[in-house]
Amino acid sequence: MGWLIGITICAVAVSFILAGRMYLLKKDVGEFADKLETSLDRIISDKELVNEDETEDTLWGKSCEKLVRVHHLWTEKEKENIRKKEQMKELISDISHQTKTPIANIKLYLEFLQEENLSERGMDFLKNLQGQTEKLEFLLQSMVKMSRLEAGSILIKSREENLYKTLARAVEEIVPPAAKKGIRIFVDCEEKMFLKHDSKWTEEAVFNVLDNAVKYTGPKGTIHISVIRQEMFTKIAIKDSGKGILLERQAQIFTRFYREPEVHSENGIGIGLYLTREIMEMQNGYIEVHSEPGQGSEFCLYLPNE
Repeated sequence: MGWLIGITICAVAVSFILAGRMYLLKKDVGEFADKLETSLDRIISDKELVNEDETEDTLWGKSCEKLVRVHHLWTEKEKENIRKKEQMKELISDISHQTKTPIANIKLYLEFLQEENLSERGMDFLKNLQGQTEKLEFLLQSMVKMSRLEAGSILIKSREENLYKTLARAVEEIVPPAAKKGIRIFVDCEEKMFLKHDSKWTEEAVFNVLDNAVKYTGPKGTIHISVIRQEMFTKIAIKDSGKGILLERQAQIFTRFYREPEVHSENGIGIGLYLTREIMEMQNGYIEVHSEPGQGSEFCLYLPNE
């Protein structure tokens, strides 16, 4: 009987010891979690992180020391990225400035040559030179836009503006090339469709899609633009009667420098849809495409209603 009582007493003692250890362990885990949350909050707020634990022998002391190192490395990396972005901005600005003058001079000399009495062959050469100059100007402008975007120097300034007027400016710009191919453009949008967006860059995004639609649509084709205000987003749908896009290519069309093989003779370097996607995402929106070969394509640009 005595041995049974002894075993019971030992069991109770072990239970108390285990309960005490569990309590201390739970307390340590709680304190560790609180310190970790506080430290992460400081990192997120970009505040200095200091190891306040005098000894590094504790679990928190070791963990905090590593967090301090990671935060320091991250901060230095961020500073280096900012310096590189500033250098890139200056480089882009310099390239943009330096190329404007020679291109303007070339175009001026071309105008002078048009007034000269050139042979038929000379006129052909002049026409080709004008076309190449326009292509060069377009390529440089496109590269500068892309570089500015990737360097973070494009600032999106969204404010309540008339979306109809934004679309109208994009359509006005695409009318001349569309008219050359006899492509008709139809727009279905309320004239007082107000929405918070960056008018300048949204116009650029819409124009890029329209430009692609003109390139991929044959003579006498059509382009339909419709705007629908949905529950969370306003959808700008641009549907053309062009050749359509193969399913396996649809994931590639929003990448840099991608061009459909069928239009390599057209002006461009394949960054229009890439820029459009980036511009939409910078406004917390997105773009999607629906297309089948021979059935045309529909690009849908979504802008948040708030």
